[in-house]
Amino acid sequence: RSDTRMHFRLVQGPGLSLLSQITAIRGCVSVKSIHKHPFRYQIHHAMSSEAKPKIFITRRVPQKGVDLLKEKFDIFQWNRDDPIPREELLKQVAGKDALFCLLTEKIDDELLEIAGPQLKVVGTMSVGYDHVDIEACKKRNIPVGFTPNVLTDSVAELTVALLLATSRRLVEGVDAVKTGKWGTWGPMWLLGKDLKGSTVGICGFGRIGYAVAERLKPFKIGKLLYSDQVELPYAKDVGAEFASQEQLLKESDFVIACVALTPETKGMFNKDLFKTMKNNAVFVNTSRGGVVNHDDLYDALKSGEIWGAGLDVTVPEPLPTDSPLLSLNNCVVLPHIASATEDTRSDMSELTARNILAAMNGESMPAQVK
Repeated sequence: RSDTRMHFRLVQGPGLSLLSQITAIRGCVSVKSIHKHPFRYQIHHAMSSEAKPKIFITRRVPQKGVDLLKEKFDIFQWNRDDPIPREELLKQVAGKDALFCLLTEKIDDELLEIAGPQLKVVGTMSVGYDHVDIEACKKRNIPVGFTPNVLTDSVAELTVALLLATSRRLVEGVDAVKTGKWGTWGPMWLLGKDLKGSTVGICGFGRIGYAVAERLKPFKIGKLLYSDQVELPYAKDVGAEFASQEQLLKESDFVIACVALTPETKGMFNKDLFKTMKNNAVFVNTSRGGVVNHDDLYDALKSGEIWGAGLDVTVPEPLPTDSPLLSLNNCVVLPHIASATEDTRSDMSELTARNILAAMNGESMPAQVK
């Protein structure tokens, strides 16, 4: 009723305090007392003629995307930095019209069934989408948006940084400074590998592979090889030569994995491929952890089959602290931070929101999984 107070009470998250009372007068929402809780609630005006559609955001994300969604949706959010537990995720998606997720959430048939037939769109704030059952979404006519392109530059930058950190033994050097191992200058201490004059092989020459190649040119490398399903005309723009996977592995001093995770690429970097590489080869992976057999990688590094490895992605994530890989000085492991810049993550959040809004308005998404 427009002339009386309207009271809303919101249900708490498990084990957390109840939102005590929200009083709305003539469409203006005032909060009398709110205790800490894991969800962000966007309450539509009491004077609104009809309820807004509801969206669930599965993590705390850059505000740029959230702000875009405010006008269209009532927002429910797992407002924490740690992933939402599966049980809580299933509870929260029920009855929602849209889902804003990350690669840490498995969007499968079970979740879609629990969400209900009113679910109209799934937007993932990631370039990879192997955590989403695309066929299950298609069966329900639910479009899936993702975030390619916006993270290409930041991932390419980190890939080169990781290659250098591994080949020039930077982590070992920093540790020596901090632990007092830094003695007098020694001509044979912490010797690394040169990029100048080397052969670099990039497995997978899509957007990120190409961007990595662009950034390697100023280092005066000797030869740039790439492998892909077919020869790509744009590779000539950066002087990259098409090669079979076997040729690339045999000739390259640096091998960089830039492949998508698919049933065909899962575990492709295994003992057979590591045996094919040079003994002085440096292997770098910033694509997906699942493309590498980590047991085989450990054996190759431990035995000297390859010289070193730099990983930004692993299976599982986070990598357990007792992982054998972490015991090796010739393996640098980062915590999946290739796209972790302020601008990139903000752009990813914005693109995810725009994908969702486009689908809700019956328009083509800026970036839709086909």
